[in-house]
Amino acid sequence: MAEALLEVQGVVKRFGGFTALNGVSFEVREGERFGLIGPNGSGKTTLINCISGALRNDGGRILFRGIDITRTPAYRRTRLGIARSFQIPRPFSSMTVAENLCIPLEYAAGVRDADAPGEAREILRRIGLESKADAPTGGLTQIELRKLELARAMAARPSLLISDEAMAGLSSAEVDEILALLGRLNAQGITVIMIEHIMRAVMSFSERIVVLDAGDKIAEGTPGEIVNNKDVEKAYLGE
Repeated sequence: MAEALLEVQGVVKRFGGFTALNGVSFEVREGERFGLIGPNGSGKTTLINCISGALRNDGGRILFRGIDITRTPAYRRTRLGIARSFQIPRPFSSMTVAENLCIPLEYAAGVRDADAPGEAREILRRIGLESKADAPTGGLTQIELRKLELARAMAARPSLLISDEAMAGLSSAEVDEILALLGRLNAQGITVIMIEHIMRAVMSFSERIVVLDAGDKIAEGTPGEIVNNKDVEKAYLGE
């Protein structure tokens, strides 16, 4: 069995008197396709923000490759190999598609200015956006924006990619396209955490899934085990 790449140990996050995460624990293994699901308000985004360093958890620990990164700032976590895409793409509109990648290449991956444009085009080729390299971001379609968001995460040269709702609002065929893209990235050695509301996508992609509900981890297992879990059914459908 592959070693744990990421360890989430009893993570707690509070906002005033509200507990958003209540002692959540799990591991993500090296090279794994891992799903994180739960109803709206379950704590998924809060947890991802704690893992990436956008938020600081109030209790518990987060380890990456066995190193405690609980107090490590977000930019250093990125340089260690943790990258994420965001639900709502917000590219730099004054820059071309390729120029949008040069920023994380230079500041997160440490690529020299002279080498960044070539590396940006190589990432765009892998993502399927090479033909748009010199285009302004304002003319991109919804799926192209999603691909650009993933490309910007890839520019940080991650070993762990957190894909946060990369398929929201896409057609069925476009969902399949993003699924295939994430599968290719995983096959190239990148561990992927997928956060999604599209159940067919997360069930077909993930080897293992954790389910959150109201800040608690209520289930963990294979897609088949999750589908047949009564607590998960209750969380999504009620009594």
